[in-house]
Amino acid sequence: MATAVAQTLEEGGALVVEAGTGVGKTFAYLIPALLSGERVLVSTATKALQDQIYFRDLPFLRKALGISLDAALLKGRSSYLCPYRLELAESELDGASTAEVRWVGQVRKWSATTVTGDMSEMPGFVERSPHLPLVTSTRENCLGAQCPSFTQCYVNKARKEALAADLVVINHHLFFADLQVRESGMAELLPSVRAVVVDEAHQFNETGVNFLGEQWSNSQVLDFAREVLRTGNKLARGLGDWAQLVFKVDEACKRWMRCLGDGTHTRINWGDAAPEGADDKEWQESLQEQAQALEELEQALHKVAASSPELARLEERCHIHGQKAQLFQTKPKAGRVRWVELGSVTIRMVESPLDIAADMRAHWGLASTLEGQAEASPAAAHPAQSKRTTDDGASHAWIFTSATLGADPQLSHFTQACGLDGAQVLQVPSPFNYTKQSVLYVPADMPDPKEVARHGQAVALLAAEGARALGGRTLVLTTTLKALRLIGDALREALLAIDSVEVLIQGEQSKQRLMEKFRAPETPGKGYVLVASATFWEGFDVPGDALQLVVIDKLPFPPPHDPLIQARARKYEEAGQSSFARLFVPEAAIALKQGAGRLIRTETDKGILVLCDPRVVQKGYGKQLLANLPPMSRMRSAANFSEAVARLAASNAATATPRAQKAVAAVSGDEASLTD
Repeated sequence: MATAVAQTLEEGGALVVEAGTGVGKTFAYLIPALLSGERVLVSTATKALQDQIYFRDLPFLRKALGISLDAALLKGRSSYLCPYRLELAESELDGASTAEVRWVGQVRKWSATTVTGDMSEMPGFVERSPHLPLVTSTRENCLGAQCPSFTQCYVNKARKEALAADLVVINHHLFFADLQVRESGMAELLPSVRAVVVDEAHQFNETGVNFLGEQWSNSQVLDFAREVLRTGNKLARGLGDWAQLVFKVDEACKRWMRCLGDGTHTRINWGDAAPEGADDKEWQESLQEQAQALEELEQALHKVAASSPELARLEERCHIHGQKAQLFQTKPKAGRVRWVELGSVTIRMVESPLDIAADMRAHWGLASTLEGQAEASPAAAHPAQSKRTTDDGASHAWIFTSATLGADPQLSHFTQACGLDGAQVLQVPSPFNYTKQSVLYVPADMPDPKEVARHGQAVALLAAEGARALGGRTLVLTTTLKALRLIGDALREALLAIDSVEVLIQGEQSKQRLMEKFRAPETPGKGYVLVASATFWEGFDVPGDALQLVVIDKLPFPPPHDPLIQARARKYEEAGQSSFARLFVPEAAIALKQGAGRLIRTETDKGILVLCDPRVVQKGYGKQLLANLPPMSRMRSAANFSEAVARLAASNAATATPRAQKAVAAVSGDEASLTD
């Protein structure tokens, strides 16, 4: 992998690498990047991975390679303390809650010691704290160079450091945010670089889809209206009827919210003039009323905008909201899909491209290819590709890597969605001995997943059997929130009498807290079963024997009623292709591989993966899904499962109690293998 990265850095073009768990992909791209002498941008999926690369991997490699290199860490605006908004928060504490007062006080105390302004460095920081917007800025409310605290701005400081650095570590959200800034004709946020590495690339398309579309929510409108009322009364009292103007905006917003009913946590299709279930005429009238209310407010703000930067920025934001109200009265652009997301208290309108291919092809600078060329041999396509060049004539180099990128040797599901036709493709298998270290168990008598209650109960009982023998050490991954609650409750009931095992359920505590408890039990002898969905299918790393059993409730096919999935499926069907074969099976294969990847994280880990979906051995597509998993040993007998769990339990006992070595040998016969 390092050799391929080095070649791409030298020659330019695009390289897509699927690197199995344990390959060491971060070092495989960082070492050639550091030795190349090029200015390099590294984009990751999460802030946590940014911090790992910047604070752990880069210092280690610089020392090991004996090189001097300036690196910079750059996060989104909301990750940094805004001195101006901290002052505003302190000036408006009258009437604030006790929690808000305490929070602002803690931030002020920390602000006197910070150098970077990175909020994650503050003691006791919680990433999803509801108080964070009090002391951070957004692209909407930032005053830029007009800000009274501009010289103290930590975002500006971080940008300057990035502009001067040899290597900059960002995240995918910031990558696409910068792309939007550049295309709007404004100054570039990030330094001009010749080489870009996209790590955790399997999330790149979905992140881009969110950024390259249009979004508008009731919370944005209502937050904006409250800010206008507060700022107008503070800086322009008597120069506008701010209360009445904001009241009209607020009432108009509530009207279009009422059009959508009371559903929560769902996506509603929006194919015609209004979302499904909403009256076309009422919906259009409510959006027109919103546009008119915003226009009146914009006119009032225009009259006072010259008096302060805050009011000028509010006028700009009002104009943008008015444009969104007009946009969502018209039909979506060609090649885009529109829907509404309903939360518990939020409503968000979305117009999105199906993928980022059309928007990004020009940026990659690769030769345009005929449809279907991505199916051809990537090795043959690479030498002929036309490479985009920088101002000095050097070719751009793009490297994309992840542990899971596709279900076929060409990784076409990823490359086609990202517009990477003609990119060189490389698959590097994991160095782990999965046959010796792991077993895949597909229960022969598992109920059909369509029988939700019966199937969920059976999954819980099987997971309880394993957790009881192992003293916890079990992760149950579900595909839906309904299954999460059903299986979680059933597991608690099944393990109620086992004091040494506690069942943790996603949503009852923060994700960070759940991960910390599971990895390092606070009480000696305490074990955990974690029942989780969504984000725990990836990015949850538990090396060692704290996790030895992963149970997946059913095949992770994408939700068929999701508007974006439906639109992508229609595109395949209209082209005469099977949407099930081209979309649903590859998506399920990638997600299944990610979930299975939670089990074996080091060369000494051992464990059992249980897939509680009989379709994987009954249906023709099951072979493709199984072939995409690591080469684990396989079993279908309940007796074999019980024996494998017993081997693991005995091995754990041997580790904890040296005297138990003979007992382990009697049970397992061969400690080196889970399956012998």
